[in-house]
Amino acid sequence: MIKKVYKRNGTLVSFNQRKITEAIYKAAAEVGGKNFKLAKELTVQIVKILEEEFPKTIPTVENIQDVVEKVLIENGHAKTAKAYILYRQKRKEIREKKEKKEIENIPYKSIWEVLVWNLEHSCETVDKLNEHIGAGTFPQLVKESEGKYNEDINQIAKLFFQGKNRIKLLSIAGPSSSGKTTTTNRLAKILRKKSINLVKFTVDNYFYSLGTHIKDAYGDYDYEGPYALELPLINENLSDLIKGKTIQAPVYDFKTGKREKKTQSLKLKKNQIILLDSHFGLYPKLTESIPIDKKFGLYLETLCQLRDKENQFVRWTDIRLLRRMIRDSQFRSLNPSKTVGHWHYVRRGELKNIIPYISQANYILNTSLPYELPILKHHLYQYFPEIIKTYKNDSGRQDAYIRAQRVYELLSSIKEWKDDSIIPKNSILREFIGNT
Repeated sequence: MIKKVYKRNGTLVSFNQRKITEAIYKAAAEVGGKNFKLAKELTVQIVKILEEEFPKTIPTVENIQDVVEKVLIENGHAKTAKAYILYRQKRKEIREKKEKKEIENIPYKSIWEVLVWNLEHSCETVDKLNEHIGAGTFPQLVKESEGKYNEDINQIAKLFFQGKNRIKLLSIAGPSSSGKTTTTNRLAKILRKKSINLVKFTVDNYFYSLGTHIKDAYGDYDYEGPYALELPLINENLSDLIKGKTIQAPVYDFKTGKREKKTQSLKLKKNQIILLDSHFGLYPKLTESIPIDKKFGLYLETLCQLRDKENQFVRWTDIRLLRRMIRDSQFRSLNPSKTVGHWHYVRRGELKNIIPYISQANYILNTSLPYELPILKHHLYQYFPEIIKTYKNDSGRQDAYIRAQRVYELLSSIKEWKDDSIIPKNSILREFIGNT
């Protein structure tokens, strides 16, 4: 029986027969086929051949894909085979481009520092995180994790203070649910103590009303790109603020998806600095009206350095997905399942308009909390069986199904922590789970 498989990067992972079925089903869906039962039957044939060809050795992903193509063709599914081959080639091209970009965008120094901290505090794997809960040391891990975040915030404030005479705008950027609101508020409080007065400029208020956005076939809106913001008005307002003018900033209601009739008056007084909180804070066109030397960029990301049961690092995007599921449910009246289904828009926007500008930041801040997964499990685990069921046989939403299944398996391996009272009221996690 095949139990392990080599990935393209050489790592050894558990063999998952379901992934073959999903790939066949997705390829068939491209040409109009929607027979999940047939995809399972073909998978059985593929696994049998693999067991015969690799009785004592471990196959690679490429080996498996070659057998898939062979079985599809031999069983008369030429159209599906063609779709599968084209998909395979397309993924190869995307992978090559992505690998090239990732080399440029990954903050290696920051990642290394996070990993070292985790190793020193014995929380670099799911098993060790579970041990903290079993041994009763979990509250102490929470305290030390929050302490590390506080140290990092103070370091940023110190660095920013050194350029206070020339800086007119502090831009805090990062992908969805990376903790921008909390970090902005915490940093603003520290800087006030240093006599640096900030004027908060909330970019989210510049979203166009949802009615102006295009819906997809599922009635979902794509509002994850900077084009969902009124960029000309943002730049006009920023320029006027620096010139000392009073602006009338819009106010956006996320529950209705519309701008309110009322506006908010803002004016940049002497010795004040604009504080900009946005996913796209480093996106050039967002602040092109302000000279580069007058801006300070801070980039936030959940640089989680935790290995799962398969010895693979937990995906940063999965941490943020879980956070957003809770926030959307509590503060935006969205069902957790809806958030999972919408996440492909989030990722597309991040990869296109956020991550490519990491290198423009003056400082990269890790906002991942080593202790948060047991807390997030308590709030969300119950929803995943139904979410998986919702998307499992939907050929157009297989990305949501695979994503939900992956996160569900991760949470299944983690011990739950039910007591939110150990989390500080000013923690990043409170931005998502609330203060109850």
